[in-house]
Amino acid sequence: MINSGLQYPFGNKIRKIREKKNLTLKTVASEAGVSESLISQIERNKVSPSIDTLLTIVDVLDVDIEYIFRDYRKKRSVSVVRSDERNTRTIGDITYQQLSSIISAEGKTHDIEAYIIEIPENGEKGSSEYGHAGKELGFIISGEGTLEYGGFNYNLKKGDSVSFASDIPHKLKNSGNNVLKAMWVTTPPRLFINK
Repeated sequence: MINSGLQYPFGNKIRKIREKKNLTLKTVASEAGVSESLISQIERNKVSPSIDTLLTIVDVLDVDIEYIFRDYRKKRSVSVVRSDERNTRTIGDITYQQLSSIISAEGKTHDIEAYIIEIPENGEKGSSEYGHAGKELGFIISGEGTLEYGGFNYNLKKGDSVSFASDIPHKLKNSGNNVLKAMWVTTPPRLFINK
């Protein structure tokens, strides 16, 4: 058993179920094969029972185990980037505004970053000679562009999206008369990883 200071207290829910069914501590303890004191401590969130004991108590109370844990939600981190607080980088004449970066505990396999790219007329990003590990997904917000990828050209315009493995040499060029603006997602992160 784990002592008090429980991270996920559910004892009050067990107590409410027991009282609603007009069962005494003694009755539940007797049918569960544990002491009355233990049931009392569980209900007051003083101790956490073993899974076997909890399952037995739930059976005695004739309630689903899912009901006991229904309110439990593991807190996950949420990253909010305000429009006026974005990290911005300029490399050559290309501007990058960071939208998000998700660094997971599992390692680089699930890490991603997202940003807005602004490429001026006749500008380009990437390389026709080498690629890099990972995958990319892009969405054209405005303007026109051409993706050079593995010896082929793909024309892109507003509303188009594209995705590809990054290990093939690739280059995104502005092929229009205005700024090419696109949202880009890469995994693993490369651009803002040290920002």
